[in-house]
Amino acid sequence: MVEITFDQLHGWLVAFLWPFCRISGLMLTSPLWGHSSVPRQAKIALAASLTVVMAPVLPAMPSVPLFSWAGLGIVIEQLLVGAAMGLVMRVTLVVVQATGEFIGLQMGLAFATFFDPASGTNMMVLSRILYTITLLMFLALNGHLMVLELLASSFQTLPIGLGRYDPAAFEMLARYGGTIFSFGMLLALPLVAALLIINLGLGILNRSAPQLTVFNIGFPASLTVGVVLLMVLMTDLGRVLQRLFGQGLTFLSEFLQVLAPLSG
Repeated sequence: MVEITFDQLHGWLVAFLWPFCRISGLMLTSPLWGHSSVPRQAKIALAASLTVVMAPVLPAMPSVPLFSWAGLGIVIEQLLVGAAMGLVMRVTLVVVQATGEFIGLQMGLAFATFFDPASGTNMMVLSRILYTITLLMFLALNGHLMVLELLASSFQTLPIGLGRYDPAAFEMLARYGGTIFSFGMLLALPLVAALLIINLGLGILNRSAPQLTVFNIGFPASLTVGVVLLMVLMTDLGRVLQRLFGQGLTFLSEFLQVLAPLSG
């Protein structure tokens, strides 16, 4: 008869629960697995499957009782680490969404919006199209596998029960949020500049020839030029997205390294 002692059961629960919390934090906040269209049961099942696969190769767990305040602190700690990793990838992919917002405003498509259940706000159609293309490109370039690789290596860089983290890493994460505006505007700058020149030209035309109706000319001109420039942008979008993904994955690796120095 097989007998299981309490110490064995406790060891199995600890080896599964704490890594599961870090992986679940990533699944909840990442833009791909954390999307509202993915059922919660699927997220939990995927997190549990990854935990079972990674658990045998993880470092030894701390000798902390699971049902204690210290055990609860480790659970919260792992959730925060996983959520921070997911937030890095979300910021990286939202850059293209911000690009669509900037371009759509200049093209006169601010009225073409619909409710996005993932963010809980209205989103421009152009932003949604670019964001969908970005997600598909992220999958095509195996970006999700690279994120899972960094997740697995994070258990070596940041062992469970480390207890202390460098606050500078979270400041670094907050500053990384500026990438949404800097890189997003840089990507949209060619279209925004061209459409701005068209709007200035229409303003001058309205002053010199008031009998012309600028609204009847401006919207079709801005929309036509915007669509043509978007076609040109799409030809080089793959290279830009590769650079964006590489920058995001590099920052994620650096973020995990910055969290670690206080371990000693």
